[in-house]
Amino acid sequence: MSGSANDYNPFSMKHVFPLFLFLSLFISSCASNPAQAAASSAHYIENKGSDTIVNLALAWAEKYQSSHSDIRISVTGGGSGTGIASLVNGTVDLANASRRIKDEEVAEAQSNGVEPVEHIIARDAIAVVVNPNNPVNELTLQQISDIYSGKYLNWQEVGGEDRPIVRLSRETNSGTHVYFLETVLRLGSSENKTLFSMDTLLLPSSEGIISEVRDNPNAIGYDGLGYVPEDLKTIAIANEEGGAYVLPSIETVNDKSYAIARDLYMYTDGEPAGIVKEYLDWILSDEAQLIVAELGFVPVLK
Repeated sequence: MSGSANDYNPFSMKHVFPLFLFLSLFISSCASNPAQAAASSAHYIENKGSDTIVNLALAWAEKYQSSHSDIRISVTGGGSGTGIASLVNGTVDLANASRRIKDEEVAEAQSNGVEPVEHIIARDAIAVVVNPNNPVNELTLQQISDIYSGKYLNWQEVGGEDRPIVRLSRETNSGTHVYFLETVLRLGSSENKTLFSMDTLLLPSSEGIISEVRDNPNAIGYDGLGYVPEDLKTIAIANEEGGAYVLPSIETVNDKSYAIARDLYMYTDGEPAGIVKEYLDWILSDEAQLIVAELGFVPVLK
């Protein structure tokens, strides 16, 4: 009987042909879309960690991808501790850190079958900054330590005006925080147990410290040199009383006259290979190290 349900055959040619045509057009459309084809064949590099390095890492990734269309590089911050934890857990290709990996982190990684390998990718000066209305221009390392530990409470004690000192620091997950604690507050001594004053304000980002110093004439903060804008005052630092007061710069980091300078790192699981090795090799090239200098960091000397 014509038109009955029993007469409908889903596999008859008049039903199959339109379906076949639709699928053919869909597949042809996908194959002819270069963007989709490129995305499906892209190789990914996961890069995470230090907020000090994140802007540099983003600039590198953008430049590298512009000439390597088959590579996709994901860059996120979160702090050195976050990057190293991701390496330990095996969820990242490159972990950015503004401090060296700790022995206990290496041990934890090895227990997970991860073998951290260190790569120095740039250098950085830590600038101590104050509001431009603050008359203090110079401090010794000991004075900065005494400010941050709470021994000095008023700017008048270090040659400034009669104003309370407001201390700003990065959060404890920051590699910059750890480096500043060990190098400045503890003056590089492993036996020194000096701690930040309890009233130190811990801020989650470099930008947060810059913003607070800009707005608060009583504040003192520290940040990677690449993050310090021209409208803030950078303090000249002497290693000791009677020593030369030196401002941070590429030149004073390289000649080791500036007291608070450090290496910046990327960590991989084992020796890098494939696209990760190619990317790291490029990071150490003249082209990539030029970006280091442009962003206010210090290129790795060959």
